[in-house]
Amino acid sequence: MKHITITFLTVLFTTVSFAQDTATFFKASDAFFKEHVKDGKVNYKAIKKNTAELDKILASTNTISVAKSDAETFQAFWINVYNLSVIKGIVENYPVKSPLDINGFFDKTQHAVGGKKITLNDIEHKLLRGNFNDARFHFVLVCAGLGCPPIIAEAYMPNTLDSQLDRQTRIALNNDDFIKVNAKKKRVQLSEIMKWYKEDFTQNGNEIDFINKYREEKIAEKSKISYYPYNWKLNETK
Repeated sequence: MKHITITFLTVLFTTVSFAQDTATFFKASDAFFKEHVKDGKVNYKAIKKNTAELDKILASTNTISVAKSDAETFQAFWINVYNLSVIKGIVENYPVKSPLDINGFFDKTQHAVGGKKITLNDIEHKLLRGNFNDARFHFVLVCAGLGCPPIIAEAYMPNTLDSQLDRQTRIALNNDDFIKVNAKKKRVQLSEIMKWYKEDFTQNGNEIDFINKYREEKIAEKSKISYYPYNWKLNETK
């Protein structure tokens, strides 16, 4: 009986501790984004002057382990970690004109999270895309380039994740700078995101079917599709 009680208390303590750790992470991340993000851009210059807050948040992630069975928490956690790690990578090399100017930014630089070291590509392709079939990830993972959908001034939260994913997808796909439509000529220019990850957007039809699911002004089904060059210029506030 004593052994059972000790086991129960250990599990209870671990559960409460995990809940506190994740709650603290989400709260701190939310405050950070609110302070340093405006109109879809990041104030890297201000963060560079004092990285203590960002360092503390990212350091805390190394003690957090989220099970993928807790899908909303897992996804929200890793989306925030991705965006925070991108900001950290830029700040460490700031001033810089583009994330592509930093060697191995996405595929070689490792970040300590959850007791292991992983790259940005690992987060995107293995942990998120690899575990969950949701093309909306492409509208919330922000690569620090202006070609990305805009970063938001709030953290992604488990209890609001689905609505946040939906909102950001709708914003991007109704943005004339992201989807360039010539209705008269039935031509549409799409971000190269939709070329690079075409398989994500064509699981239940073609790219236009996916776009029209979220777009207010629908695109003609037989429109000719092309892709405009991606803008890798840094998404920094001026």
